[in-house]
Amino acid sequence: MMASHPNPRRRNGSRRTKLRKRVLAAYDICWICGRTVDKTLPSGHPLSGEVDEAIPVSRGGSPLEWDNLRLAHRICNQRRGNHTIQWARANLHKPSGTRQDTTQQASSKTNKSSEW
Repeated sequence: MMASHPNPRRRNGSRRTKLRKRVLAAYDICWICGRTVDKTLPSGHPLSGEVDEAIPVSRGGSPLEWDNLRLAHRICNQRRGNHTIQWARANLHKPSGTRQDTTQQASSKTNKSSEW
């Protein structure tokens, strides 16, 4: 039987919920791509706002510290994963087949006109 690892973002759900509301109220710009976040979009929409950790939880960042929380588009946050912000900004607008991964070399193909 596999041991379950609880999500640290939900360990203190009430505090995280309050922090999430503060982040959504305090910021209007996605910290990853620099574009405005439409807070009227429903949760789950690719351009909806969600809370991202500047230092990912998987890399030791706290999901409950204000200084570690940022506003991001859902799609930007998903594409960043647990990579650094520098990696995300360098690879954000590349088609998925040409993004440079930390375990592989960058593809020689790039589509400069591609927008996601």
